[in-house]
Amino acid sequence: MTKDNTSTVKSASSPPAGTPVVLFFGTSLTAGYGLDPSQAFPALIEKKARDEGIPIKVVNAGLSGETTAGAVRRIDWVLRTPADLVVIEGGANDALRGLPPEAAKSNLERLISAVRSKQPKARIALIQMEAPPNYGRAYTQNFRSIYSEVARKENIPLLPFLLDGVAGIPRLNQADGIHPNLTGERIVADNLWRGLKPIVARLDRG
Repeated sequence: MTKDNTSTVKSASSPPAGTPVVLFFGTSLTAGYGLDPSQAFPALIEKKARDEGIPIKVVNAGLSGETTAGAVRRIDWVLRTPADLVVIEGGANDALRGLPPEAAKSNLERLISAVRSKQPKARIALIQMEAPPNYGRAYTQNFRSIYSEVARKENIPLLPFLLDGVAGIPRLNQADGIHPNLTGERIVADNLWRGLKPIVARLDRG
């Protein structure tokens, strides 16, 4: 994902008392590169939750170009924002650079450990990511498997592949062929919301 050397934690006005905060921590795919922040999938999910009567307050902590190693260095700063649920999207840039899947796996585990240390009451969910097919079958399979392994080891939900039904389809992506356009972003939001909805419904609203 494109590097812009800016770290952002974006949210709108303070939510009403009792509204759970969902923090999306990830790369430019989370940030909504090339789109207005209101068109990024976290904002679209916030709208879905509100429309379905289980409102949440979304915080978008996406950073363009970040690898899982960079995410580990940034996570403590991001976790200054209290959250009820932390959704981790990481590894896309590791895969684009052909970095070792085992290193990404270790970094994802470190991210989860940081959340549990800094915000022990927060729930955690992990988003499945995939490697580009041009790296070969062995690499893509190894990369894919780290997510289920981490989710199982850490006993956290594994959400669907972020770009399922979007990746590789020109009409759903921007000119770079990597980042979804608004139509693609809506599909991404639908994909994730199916997995997130039961988690969000159980968040404390007291």
